[in-house]
Amino acid sequence: MRLNLLLLSLLFCYCQCAYSYIVDPGPVVKATKGALWPKPKTQTLSQRYSVIKRPTFHFQVVNQTCEDILTKAIDRYQKIVLNVGNDSRRSLFSASKTEKNLSRRSWRSDVNFNEYLEEVTVNLKAPCENLPYLGMDESYEIIVSETRATIESFSIWGILRGLESFSQMAVLSNDGSMLYVNLTTVTDSPRFSHRGLLVDTSRHYVTLCTLIKILDGMAYNKLNVFHWHIVDDHSFPYQSKVYPELSEQGAYHPSMIYTPQDVQNIIEEARLRGIRVISEFDTPGHTRSWGVSHPELLTACYDQYTGKLGPMDPTKESTYTFLFKLFQEVVEVFPDQFVHLGGDEVGFECWASNPDVMEYMKQNRLYSFEMLEEKFIQRIVDQIDVLNRSSLVWQEVYVNGVRLPNGTVVHVWTGNRQDLLYRITSDGLPALLSSCWYLDHLSTGGDWRKFYNCDPHDFVGTQKQKNLVLGGEACMWAEVVNDHNILQRIFRVSATAEKLWSQEDVTNTDDAARRLEEQTCRMNLRGIPAQPPNGPGFCL
Repeated sequence: MRLNLLLLSLLFCYCQCAYSYIVDPGPVVKATKGALWPKPKTQTLSQRYSVIKRPTFHFQVVNQTCEDILTKAIDRYQKIVLNVGNDSRRSLFSASKTEKNLSRRSWRSDVNFNEYLEEVTVNLKAPCENLPYLGMDESYEIIVSETRATIESFSIWGILRGLESFSQMAVLSNDGSMLYVNLTTVTDSPRFSHRGLLVDTSRHYVTLCTLIKILDGMAYNKLNVFHWHIVDDHSFPYQSKVYPELSEQGAYHPSMIYTPQDVQNIIEEARLRGIRVISEFDTPGHTRSWGVSHPELLTACYDQYTGKLGPMDPTKESTYTFLFKLFQEVVEVFPDQFVHLGGDEVGFECWASNPDVMEYMKQNRLYSFEMLEEKFIQRIVDQIDVLNRSSLVWQEVYVNGVRLPNGTVVHVWTGNRQDLLYRITSDGLPALLSSCWYLDHLSTGGDWRKFYNCDPHDFVGTQKQKNLVLGGEACMWAEVVNDHNILQRIFRVSATAEKLWSQEDVTNTDDAARRLEEQTCRMNLRGIPAQPPNGPGFCL
């Protein structure tokens, strides 16, 4: 009896183990065709379709126009749509010429065939705005009916999102004989107004060409904030007009700087895609590269750290004078209302070893280094307030008790996010979430699901509190990425993009996996080398 039980147990174990190695051929996840990413608010979809007539297809602007934003967007999306059915792609399909001719005849007589589509009307129903901003209207409507195809919005930003959605609906037939769109109605708008991507260009320099590709990929996923973590401990690539020596001595190499023209190019390319650019000049920590040209800004270390430089020296008035002059430049260069001031990960070792700092604390009755940091940050936040801009700060600034002006946004990146979001919003401050969307954290296989299962409203709070959560950002810290691999790492961000755009009840990961498979292939076709999201599969 015992032997029989043992044999049964072994057989059961063998079957269970062996089963895991039995797979079906083909892709692990079969991609959708013409499905939208992020998932729209509402969509009705018909089996009927219109065939895009490639030689004469065009977008026709009616009503309001934007000479630069709309004209350039239509040029981009005209090329994107037609590229879906380019000759080299069509040739990849295996049907013979005879079969294609038969197919062509068959869709002409197909009961679901509607008509040829030559024109899509683009109807901007309100005057054009020049700069994207927090809370801008990104809602739009698409109608592809038996008699017309239109993209409508009351804002240029909604038109941009609508053009992106329409371009995703254009697909090739299975035999490659026709480029078509299904008849559909889409009514869409984002759940959160701040849907960002942080890119660190200090740990590794990222070229302008790659940054523009990142902006393209953001637009393909309807992200709208490029958080430019432009400088840090390791290098200072931002070329300042008032302090050019910062990059002359603090950049890795003279070829690895962002000139004023480079910065303007990024701001402009982002604007054309409806993307805000928020700069971050982190202080008082993460500033070692500043000290290459201006060691007097930083705190001299003593004792076991003798010869080293630590965070900025909060005891010198000259430190604040220097920073105010720099921030005057920053707010002139970067047009967005918000400036990210950092304030995270300040090491206290040098302050503790420096006798001048200790004497300053004694004279000012500062009983902890957190209080000293608070005093420093308070001065910087007040400077930004004087410059008529609003501050974004990492969560440590809030936790350490800095008195923040109304509207200062607290950026949550670590710890118990639910507790922090509850506390921040209880105090009436707006918040952003990043802690569950760190793109530099890699997991085995397709790790997008961990990003997809995080929600900014996943905390106990009133509706008023949840309304204070503006959205969130995925973060691409650059310790181990550069031009050669940053795009592959970043564009797992699609999962975050959908969580920030789509409605709260969009939670089905199986459905998302199929749409994400298509979205990844779509990005690959458009020149974004996004990595496969789900395992074995292919793109054409």
